[in-house]
Amino acid sequence: MRAAPLIPHAFSSFGKAGRSLGAAALVAALAAGCQSRSPETTGSIGAVSTPRTASRGEVDNLGAKYSADPADVGVAMRYASALRATNQRTQAVAVLQQTALRNPKNRAVLAAYGKSLADAGRFAEAAEVLQNAHTPAQPDWRVLSAQGTVADQLGDHVRAQGFYEAALKIVPNEPTVLSNLGLSYLLGRQLDQAETTLRLAADQPHADARVRQNLALALGLRGRFDEAETVLRRDLTPEAAAANIVSLRAVVARQSSEKAAKTVSRELPRAVIAAPRT
Repeated sequence: MRAAPLIPHAFSSFGKAGRSLGAAALVAALAAGCQSRSPETTGSIGAVSTPRTASRGEVDNLGAKYSADPADVGVAMRYASALRATNQRTQAVAVLQQTALRNPKNRAVLAAYGKSLADAGRFAEAAEVLQNAHTPAQPDWRVLSAQGTVADQLGDHVRAQGFYEAALKIVPNEPTVLSNLGLSYLLGRQLDQAETTLRLAADQPHADARVRQNLALALGLRGRFDEAETVLRRDLTPEAAAANIVSLRAVVARQSSEKAAKTVSRELPRAVIAAPRT
Protein backbone atom coordinates (compact mmCIF):
# COMPACT_ATOMS: atom_id res chain seq x y z
CA MET A 1 0.00 0.00 0.00
CA ARG A 2 1.33 3.40 -0.91
CA ALA A 3 1.82 6.13 1.61
CA ALA A 4 -0.80 8.79 2.13
CA PRO A 5 -0.13 12.27 0.71
CA LEU A 6 2.66 14.02 2.57
CA ILE A 7 2.51 17.61 1.43
CA PRO A 8 -1.02 19.03 1.07
CA HIS A 9 -1.78 19.39 4.79
CA ALA A 10 1.47 21.27 5.24
CA PHE A 11 0.65 23.68 2.44
CA SER A 12 -2.72 24.41 3.97
CA SER A 13 -1.11 24.93 7.37
CA PHE A 14 1.20 27.68 6.16
CA GLY A 15 -1.06 29.23 3.57
CA LYS A 16 -1.44 32.54 5.40
CA ALA A 17 2.25 32.77 6.21
CA GLY A 18 3.10 31.98 2.62
CA ARG A 19 1.11 34.97 1.45
CA SER A 20 3.21 37.44 3.41
CA LEU A 21 6.60 35.80 3.84
CA GLY A 22 9.29 34.60 1.46
CA ALA A 23 10.57 31.18 0.47
CA ALA A 24 12.40 30.81 3.77
CA ALA A 25 9.11 30.91 5.66
CA LEU A 26 7.63 28.48 3.15
CA VAL A 27 10.41 25.98 3.79
CA ALA A 28 10.24 26.43 7.55
CA ALA A 29 6.51 25.89 7.59
CA LEU A 30 6.77 22.83 5.38
CA ALA A 31 9.49 21.42 7.57
CA ALA A 32 7.37 21.93 10.65
CA GLY A 33 4.23 20.59 9.04
CA CYS A 34 5.50 17.58 7.13
CA GLN A 35 8.22 16.07 9.23
CA SER A 36 7.62 14.05 12.33
CA ARG A 37 7.53 15.75 15.70
CA SER A 38 11.11 15.00 16.72
CA PRO A 39 13.46 17.98 16.27
CA GLU A 40 16.37 15.80 15.25
CA THR A 41 15.42 16.79 11.74
CA THR A 42 14.61 20.21 10.36
CA GLY A 43 11.62 20.64 9.21
CA SER A 44 10.86 18.38 10.03
CA ILE A 45 11.33 20.68 12.90
CA GLY A 46 11.47 17.10 12.30
CA ALA A 47 12.97 13.46 12.40
CA VAL A 48 12.80 11.58 9.18
CA SER A 49 12.47 8.31 11.07
CA THR A 50 9.04 6.72 11.47
CA PRO A 51 6.99 8.85 13.87
CA ARG A 52 6.18 7.32 17.22
CA THR A 53 2.54 6.61 17.91
CA ALA A 54 0.79 5.96 21.21
CA SER A 55 -2.69 4.87 22.20
CA ARG A 56 -4.83 6.54 24.83
CA GLY A 57 -4.53 3.42 26.93
CA GLU A 58 -0.73 3.56 26.80
CA VAL A 59 -0.71 7.21 27.83
CA ASP A 60 -3.09 6.54 30.73
CA ASN A 61 -1.12 3.51 31.87
CA LEU A 62 2.20 5.34 31.83
CA GLY A 63 0.60 8.36 33.48
CA ALA A 64 -0.55 6.20 36.37
CA LYS A 65 2.92 4.70 36.75
CA TYR A 66 4.51 8.13 36.64
CA SER A 67 2.13 9.47 39.29
CA ALA A 68 2.96 6.52 41.53
CA ASP A 69 6.73 7.05 41.17
CA PRO A 70 7.75 10.29 39.41
CA ALA A 71 11.39 9.62 40.30
CA ASP A 72 11.53 6.58 37.99
CA VAL A 73 13.51 7.96 35.06
CA GLY A 74 12.55 5.17 32.67
CA VAL A 75 8.84 5.60 33.29
CA ALA A 76 9.10 9.39 33.05
CA MET A 77 10.91 9.16 29.72
CA ARG A 78 8.39 6.70 28.27
CA TYR A 79 5.48 8.77 29.55
CA ALA A 80 6.89 11.96 28.02
CA SER A 81 7.47 10.14 24.74
CA ALA A 82 3.87 8.96 24.70
CA LEU A 83 2.66 12.47 25.47
CA ARG A 84 4.70 13.89 22.59
CA ALA A 85 3.35 11.18 20.30
CA THR A 86 -0.20 12.30 21.11
CA ASN A 87 0.61 16.01 20.64
CA GLN A 88 0.44 16.76 24.35
CA ARG A 89 3.59 18.81 24.11
CA THR A 90 3.12 21.09 27.08
CA GLN A 91 2.56 18.10 29.35
CA ALA A 92 5.62 16.34 27.95
CA VAL A 93 7.76 19.40 28.67
CA ALA A 94 6.45 19.53 32.25
CA VAL A 95 7.27 15.87 32.88
CA LEU A 96 10.76 16.15 31.40
CA GLN A 97 11.45 19.41 33.20
CA GLN A 98 10.83 17.75 36.54
CA THR A 99 12.87 14.72 35.51
CA ALA A 100 15.74 16.93 34.41
CA LEU A 101 15.65 18.81 37.73
CA ARG A 102 15.98 15.49 39.53
CA ASN A 103 18.68 14.24 37.14
CA PRO A 104 20.66 17.31 36.02
CA LYS A 105 23.60 15.24 34.73
CA ASN A 106 21.60 12.60 32.89
CA ARG A 107 22.35 13.41 29.26
CA ALA A 108 19.59 11.21 27.87
CA VAL A 109 17.07 13.11 29.96
CA LEU A 110 18.52 16.46 28.90
CA ALA A 111 18.42 15.44 25.25
CA ALA A 112 14.77 14.42 25.53
CA TYR A 113 13.94 17.60 27.44
CA GLY A 114 15.65 19.79 24.86
CA LYS A 115 13.82 18.12 21.99
CA SER A 116 10.54 18.44 23.85
CA LEU A 117 11.14 22.16 24.33
CA ALA A 118 11.79 22.49 20.62
CA ASP A 119 8.56 20.59 19.91
CA ALA A 120 6.76 23.20 22.00
CA GLY A 121 8.36 26.08 20.09
CA ARG A 122 10.59 27.14 22.98
CA PHE A 123 13.70 27.23 20.83
CA ALA A 124 15.99 29.46 22.90
CA GLU A 125 15.43 27.25 25.95
CA ALA A 126 15.90 24.15 23.82
CA ALA A 127 19.26 25.42 22.57
CA GLU A 128 20.47 25.98 26.12
CA VAL A 129 19.38 22.54 27.31
CA LEU A 130 20.70 20.65 24.28
CA GLN A 131 24.18 22.11 24.61
CA ASN A 132 24.42 20.32 27.96
CA ALA A 133 23.08 17.02 26.60
CA HIS A 134 26.52 15.95 25.33
CA THR A 135 30.13 17.07 25.43
CA PRO A 136 32.76 17.88 22.79
CA ALA A 137 34.69 14.83 23.97
CA GLN A 138 31.63 12.59 23.58
CA PRO A 139 29.38 14.19 20.97
CA ASP A 140 26.02 12.64 20.13
CA TRP A 141 25.09 13.03 16.46
CA ARG A 142 21.39 12.99 17.27
CA VAL A 143 21.82 15.87 19.69
CA LEU A 144 23.94 17.72 17.14
CA SER A 145 21.18 17.29 14.58
CA ALA A 146 18.61 18.54 17.08
CA GLN A 147 20.80 21.55 17.82
CA GLY A 148 20.93 22.23 14.11
CA THR A 149 17.15 22.22 13.76
CA VAL A 150 16.82 24.58 16.71
CA ALA A 151 19.41 26.95 15.23
CA ASP A 152 17.52 26.90 11.92
CA GLN A 153 14.31 27.78 13.73
CA LEU A 154 16.14 30.67 15.39
CA GLY A 155 17.27 31.88 11.95
CA ASP A 156 20.98 31.09 12.38
CA HIS A 157 21.43 28.86 9.34
CA VAL A 158 25.22 29.06 9.27
CA ARG A 159 25.39 27.79 12.84
CA ALA A 160 22.82 25.13 12.05
CA GLN A 161 24.85 23.88 9.12
CA GLY A 162 27.89 23.63 11.38
CA PHE A 163 25.96 21.32 13.70
CA TYR A 164 24.84 19.12 10.80
CA GLU A 165 28.35 18.93 9.40
CA ALA A 166 29.66 17.92 12.82
CA ALA A 167 27.01 15.19 12.99
CA LEU A 168 27.96 13.94 9.53
CA LYS A 169 31.54 13.47 10.68
CA ILE A 170 30.19 10.90 13.14
CA VAL A 171 27.62 9.31 10.80
CA PRO A 172 28.70 10.04 7.21
CA ASN A 173 25.83 10.18 4.72
CA GLU A 174 23.16 9.70 7.39
CA PRO A 175 20.03 10.59 5.38
CA THR A 176 18.20 12.34 8.22
CA VAL A 177 21.11 14.70 8.83
CA LEU A 178 21.68 15.27 5.11
CA SER A 179 17.99 16.07 4.77
CA ASN A 180 18.28 18.63 7.57
CA LEU A 181 21.32 20.16 5.97
CA GLY A 182 19.57 20.39 2.62
CA LEU A 183 16.56 22.14 4.14
CA SER A 184 18.89 24.49 5.99
CA TYR A 185 20.45 25.44 2.66
CA LEU A 186 16.94 26.10 1.32
CA LEU A 187 16.24 28.35 4.29
CA GLY A 188 19.43 30.23 3.47
CA ARG A 189 18.39 30.43 -0.22
CA GLN A 190 21.39 28.35 -1.26
CA LEU A 191 19.39 26.41 -3.81
CA ASP A 192 22.27 24.65 -5.59
CA GLN A 193 23.71 23.27 -2.35
CA ALA A 194 20.22 22.33 -1.18
CA GLU A 195 19.46 20.26 -4.27
CA THR A 196 22.85 18.54 -4.25
CA THR A 197 22.58 17.66 -0.57
CA LEU A 198 18.99 16.45 -0.78
CA ARG A 199 19.81 14.29 -3.80
CA LEU A 200 22.59 12.69 -1.80
CA ALA A 201 20.19 12.16 1.10
CA ALA A 202 17.54 10.58 -1.13
CA ASP A 203 20.13 8.26 -2.68
CA GLN A 204 20.99 6.67 0.66
CA PRO A 205 19.67 3.10 1.16
CA HIS A 206 17.79 4.01 4.36
CA ALA A 207 16.24 7.25 3.11
CA ASP A 208 12.49 7.29 3.57
CA ALA A 209 9.55 9.08 1.99
CA ARG A 210 10.07 12.30 3.92
CA VAL A 211 13.63 12.65 2.67
CA ARG A 212 12.38 12.29 -0.89
CA GLN A 213 9.62 14.76 -0.10
CA ASN A 214 12.23 17.34 0.83
CA LEU A 215 14.02 16.73 -2.46
CA ALA A 216 10.73 17.25 -4.29
CA LEU A 217 10.27 20.52 -2.42
CA ALA A 218 13.72 21.72 -3.48
CA LEU A 219 12.99 20.83 -7.10
CA GLY A 220 9.62 22.54 -6.96
CA LEU A 221 11.09 25.73 -5.54
CA ARG A 222 13.37 25.77 -8.59
CA GLY A 223 10.40 25.40 -10.91
CA ARG A 224 11.15 21.82 -11.90
CA PHE A 225 7.70 20.50 -11.13
CA ASP A 226 7.73 17.50 -13.47
CA GLU A 227 10.87 16.18 -11.84
CA ALA A 228 9.46 16.87 -8.39
CA GLU A 229 6.32 14.90 -9.26
CA THR A 230 8.42 11.96 -10.44
CA VAL A 231 10.16 11.92 -7.07
CA LEU A 232 6.86 12.06 -5.18
CA ARG A 233 5.42 9.18 -7.21
CA ARG A 234 7.90 6.84 -5.56
CA ASP A 235 5.80 7.01 -2.40
CA LEU A 236 2.41 8.38 -3.44
CA THR A 237 -0.32 7.44 -5.85
CA PRO A 238 -0.21 9.39 -9.13
CA GLU A 239 -3.28 11.34 -8.02
CA ALA A 240 -1.77 12.28 -4.65
CA ALA A 241 1.55 13.26 -6.23
CA ALA A 242 -0.24 15.44 -8.77
CA ALA A 243 -2.29 17.10 -6.02
CA ASN A 244 0.90 17.92 -4.12
CA ILE A 245 2.41 19.50 -7.21
CA VAL A 246 -0.68 21.61 -7.80
CA SER A 247 -0.35 22.94 -4.27
CA LEU A 248 3.36 23.55 -4.66
CA ARG A 249 2.87 25.38 -7.96
CA ALA A 250 0.30 27.64 -6.34
CA VAL A 251 2.58 28.55 -3.45
CA VAL A 252 5.59 29.20 -5.69
CA ALA A 253 3.45 31.30 -8.07
CA ARG A 254 2.12 33.32 -5.15
CA GLN A 255 5.63 33.98 -3.91
CA SER A 256 6.72 35.11 -7.38
CA SER A 257 3.74 37.41 -7.84
CA GLU A 258 4.26 39.00 -4.42
CA LYS A 259 7.92 39.62 -5.20
CA ALA A 260 6.91 41.38 -8.41
CA ALA A 261 4.26 43.38 -6.56
CA LYS A 262 6.79 44.53 -3.98
CA THR A 263 9.12 45.67 -6.74
CA VAL A 264 6.33 47.70 -8.36
CA SER A 265 5.23 49.16 -5.03
CA ARG A 266 8.72 50.49 -4.40
CA GLU A 267 8.50 52.47 -7.62
CA LEU A 268 4.96 53.76 -7.17
CA PRO A 269 5.68 56.55 -4.66
CA ARG A 270 8.05 58.29 -7.08
CA ALA A 271 5.59 57.92 -9.94
CA VAL A 272 2.82 59.43 -7.85
CA ILE A 273 5.00 62.30 -6.67
CA ALA A 274 6.02 63.08 -10.25
CA ALA A 275 2.46 63.02 -11.59
CA PRO A 276 0.87 66.37 -12.34
CA ARG A 277 -2.03 67.55 -10.26
CA THR A 278 -5.47 67.33 -11.78
